[in-house]
Amino acid sequence: MAGGTLDKWDLLGKAQNFSFYLTRVSGISAKNNACALHIKDILSPLFGTITASAQFNYCIDIPWLMEQYPEEFRTKPLLIVHGEQRLAKAHLHEEAHPYPNVRLCQAKLEIAYGTHHTKMMLLLYEEGFRVVIHTSNLIHGDWHQKTQGIWLSPLYPRLPDGSPETAGESATRFKRDLIDYLASYRSTGLNEWIGHIKQHDLSLTRVHLIGSTPGRHQGNEKQKWGHLKLRKVLSNCNSSVPNQELWPLIGQFSSIGSLGGDETKWLCSEFKESLATLGPNQRQFVSLKPAPLHLVYPTVENVRTSLEGYPGGGSLPYAIDTAQKQPWLPTFMNRWSAEVTGRSQALPHIKTYMRASPDFGELAWFLVTSANLSKAAWGTLEKNGFQLMIRSYELGVLYLPEAFGMESGRFLVRRDPSLDCKPSVMPFPVPYDLPPQRYGNRDRPWIWNIPYLHAPDTHGNVWAPS
Repeated sequence: MAGGTLDKWDLLGKAQNFSFYLTRVSGISAKNNACALHIKDILSPLFGTITASAQFNYCIDIPWLMEQYPEEFRTKPLLIVHGEQRLAKAHLHEEAHPYPNVRLCQAKLEIAYGTHHTKMMLLLYEEGFRVVIHTSNLIHGDWHQKTQGIWLSPLYPRLPDGSPETAGESATRFKRDLIDYLASYRSTGLNEWIGHIKQHDLSLTRVHLIGSTPGRHQGNEKQKWGHLKLRKVLSNCNSSVPNQELWPLIGQFSSIGSLGGDETKWLCSEFKESLATLGPNQRQFVSLKPAPLHLVYPTVENVRTSLEGYPGGGSLPYAIDTAQKQPWLPTFMNRWSAEVTGRSQALPHIKTYMRASPDFGELAWFLVTSANLSKAAWGTLEKNGFQLMIRSYELGVLYLPEAFGMESGRFLVRRDPSLDCKPSVMPFPVPYDLPPQRYGNRDRPWIWNIPYLHAPDTHGNVWAPS
């Protein structure tokens, strides 16, 4: 184990340029796990000497989580931020009871059907501070055989005592945005962590924070969250993309909400307008030549032939009653395929959105986030565009080429898996295959609450949900 950990440290020491990682997958080749991280790697003393940590998540198994921390850090203060209510909340408190160092903080969910879906770790070290924004629940299954994404911040050094409030900010205004995000919880339990962030130098951050927080956001608040935050950051970037209206949009996710009776209700109106924004003064072009939109979501066959088999579909909660109301949606859909990372059989729980060139060899931007394809996650305009209503907490990071010194204003897409981990090569490590592969005539999107009895999965089982 120690040797493997040192190899991992060597890899990180070479500083993968984008600090974007996939989680380790059990059952694939060592080569395809060479650059991947397990939660035990992230919490390892090689990353820093933890003095306190905060875990923000949706689904949390506290005894399992405690085992992921090295023994020497298991008694350090741990704040768990969750959205559980009533019985589930009581169960979480029961699980936390044996650990006197664990404090629970309940995120307010005041709008119906909202969830605390954000997945983030805040790690305070003797040596500084680190932020990890990722896509995995804090349960064994999410770190075992799924495709998941992780953004790992640099190790942020502590600012000199007496530094001004504005010190340690990045060109992407990440520090201010992270403080605003934590402040949106309106919870005294998070003030201590806001203080820690203020005391550290986050200036090396090269990504933009794209968060959602529940509320009916108006005025200046409206552009701080959800798809309007993405639209605002994209409108401020200096894009040099010719014929950008021909550049396709890609959305990839593990669940789908109710999007309306046709594509014009939300998907291809307000949401697509945000995704299609690139540089200032672009809005008037959006509807003239709409960019193609490709949605990547597993088929029934993807699930059946996966490492987990049908039970893996339990983490792809697209419901039949929702699907029946939007029969138009599969025309946009593309199957899951990830030969490039050896993860075609590791079902995606990662969520990514990007803008690719017509030949899929370049990217104008890339986003990894907790946000699925839903109005609850991204927000929906109300009152004639006067307010953006968001139900859930979500968090992701946006990569723009200009922040990474790409003079062309574009990322190259990595095509050859053998180029993994070589720091001299700078293509972006897109975790699945491009171009997307459109559903065939017999392909159906995975729907989790109907039976699949026609053929057994990789474990010889059928799917008969109760």
